[in-house]
Amino acid sequence: MIVLALDTTTRAGSVALVIDDRIVDERRGDESRTHAERLPAELLSVASENRVAVADVDVFAVACGPGSFTGLRIGIATIQGLALVAGRRIVAISALEALAAIASHDVAPDTLVAAWMDAHRRDVFAALYRVAAGPPYDPTRLRLLDPPSVEVPGSVLAHWRRFLQDADCLFVGDGAVTYADAISSACAAARIVPHPTLAGAIGRLAMARARNGETIAPGDIRPLYVRRPDAETARERDAVTGRS
Repeated sequence: MIVLALDTTTRAGSVALVIDDRIVDERRGDESRTHAERLPAELLSVASENRVAVADVDVFAVACGPGSFTGLRIGIATIQGLALVAGRRIVAISALEALAAIASHDVAPDTLVAAWMDAHRRDVFAALYRVAAGPPYDPTRLRLLDPPSVEVPGSVLAHWRRFLQDADCLFVGDGAVTYADAISSACAAARIVPHPTLAGAIGRLAMARARNGETIAPGDIRPLYVRRPDAETARERDAVTGRS
């Protein structure tokens, strides 16, 4: 099975080609250019340089969020377009799950993995998982304990207090690095892992789901924003204040 995967949840993002459970090629994007400037060229390049045509791809995979609203829209639209042209289906993967999948690769069962992405405004996108005995990137590998949310780091840690007490825990992501002091205060033994490149993990996770029949039509994908778009909240605020 061939999967072409894309992550646009961060400014750099990444693309990857996964063939039969092996990440054949994974490339971090050029963050000096926008996703709109780089796509779909980056995806087509990683495929063609590995002698794979778009028509050869079995499944297209994309990070559905959370992350930059603009980045998510561009990434999803790019994958939808390629999937429609190729007549293929899509698997949408949470960037938080991809982070946790990478961090959990070599850890023991029952370890807690907290995925934290910097949501700016002093918030983090966060989700908490417990590692199970399943193989890496298999849907059985991670058990979701707390679903994706966006809050200030202190509130997230307070909410997770009952899970973190006396637990072997690992935090992963740029949010974990940024707020390492807060994490250490709440869980002194916590390990912190920097934000890795995600497209390869997204492709591996998508391949496992595709084998289970968990794919969707291109038009059925829905972004995982977690935080409501600014434009939406502004419209509601203007409606209350009577602005047009």
